[in-house]
Amino acid sequence: MKKLVQTLKNIWTIEDLRKRIIFTLGILLIYRFGSHVVIPGIDASRISVADSGGIFGLIDMFSGGAFGRASIFALGIMPYISASIAMQLLGMAVPYFQKMQKEGESGRRKFNQITRYLTVVVTVFQAAAYLAFITTSSQGAIVIQNPTFFAIMAVIVLTAGTVFVMWLGEKITDRGIGNGISLLITIGIIAVLPGAIAAEIGARFGAGQGIALIIEFAVLFIIVIATIALVQGVRRIPVQFAKQVVGRGSKMMQTGGNRRYIPLKVNASGVMPIIFAQALMMIPSFFAPLMPDSGFLQSMTTGNYFTSFSYNAIFFIMIVLFTYLYTALIINPVNMANEMKQNGGFIPGVKPGRKTAEFIDSVMSRITLPGSFFLAFISILPAIIMVIGSVEPMFANFFGGTSLLIIVAVVLDTLQQIESHLLMRHYDGLMKGGRIKGRGGQAAVSGI
Repeated sequence: MKKLVQTLKNIWTIEDLRKRIIFTLGILLIYRFGSHVVIPGIDASRISVADSGGIFGLIDMFSGGAFGRASIFALGIMPYISASIAMQLLGMAVPYFQKMQKEGESGRRKFNQITRYLTVVVTVFQAAAYLAFITTSSQGAIVIQNPTFFAIMAVIVLTAGTVFVMWLGEKITDRGIGNGISLLITIGIIAVLPGAIAAEIGARFGAGQGIALIIEFAVLFIIVIATIALVQGVRRIPVQFAKQVVGRGSKMMQTGGNRRYIPLKVNASGVMPIIFAQALMMIPSFFAPLMPDSGFLQSMTTGNYFTSFSYNAIFFIMIVLFTYLYTALIINPVNMANEMKQNGGFIPGVKPGRKTAEFIDSVMSRITLPGSFFLAFISILPAIIMVIGSVEPMFANFFGGTSLLIIVAVVLDTLQQIESHLLMRHYDGLMKGGRIKGRGGQAAVSGI
């Protein structure tokens, strides 16, 4: 307790860190407030979206309940995620976008600007589908008599809400602490957690299953530990730097010769494969209200489909593929090998240059395979828990799955950023035994 109090004092002492945390908390407060502001012309008490289960219940959880309340932030940040997926794929397949990504800071700004414009387009279509779903599933929820006026107004409000949420996330990343987009998703999930726990406790005690409840929390604790191990798992590649003699005469000295490590994370892609796969799996459900005669699309909105073998098999495969895809996007073995060679570093037993790049690529491929499979298994675990353990659907989403992975990864990343600010100013880290591991370690090459 004394260590915690001292750490909080240290955080408050650092002016820049204090301002960043206060700014982040303020933005999150604005986001939570906006999630309770209902779209004009809708009677929120008559909406039954949150009770529909299935994929819509999951979307409602990601938006912190805003989806079920028909809030101005009902679509949340998911349209931006969908647009980002499309742009990442275009960046790999289209030479124009490939060139843009290699143009440095100006190219990245232009690429991000196109992503924002695409987000607006995606939001317009998703907003129309969302309004159609409310109209068909919640009778009497729309109180404005002019349907054309309401549709235009609501689409504009929902689109503006998503763009505003996207802006809030970018502001957190620039001026706050942590990744803004991820934090907004996390705060929405955490907002649902107390209600999910209360519902599960009520259901278990109501059925006289107190022992089962204890077992559930024990299993949840084990899953959290395993998830933390996945997020922080690192394969360290030793790098040796050649000794160099600098200076003249009596001032000559040797530099280098020390050994450092390249930390390759078992799950280098973080939660992005989950978010990408989840966003793609949600797309058909948004178009289901527009095509009520399509039995295939309608089946994707039910709870049975969410726990079905076909859904989870596709979801599993997509996560594995996206893990490899995103890892290839963020880790470039050729650049790492070139920078290492320029700085006089080499991996013992491996020739510099192309051989080093091939070695790093082979190691990355080997550790990504088990990491991607474990990541995919954790993601489909809630469906398994619901079928085997008869756990409440909302609470089951925290037994692994996207919810737990995002919470663990984002909380760890945020704490590591706070710890970095403390260590830069020669304060102790957040952990008594040393730094929170898994972020960077001793990187041999700058920028890794």
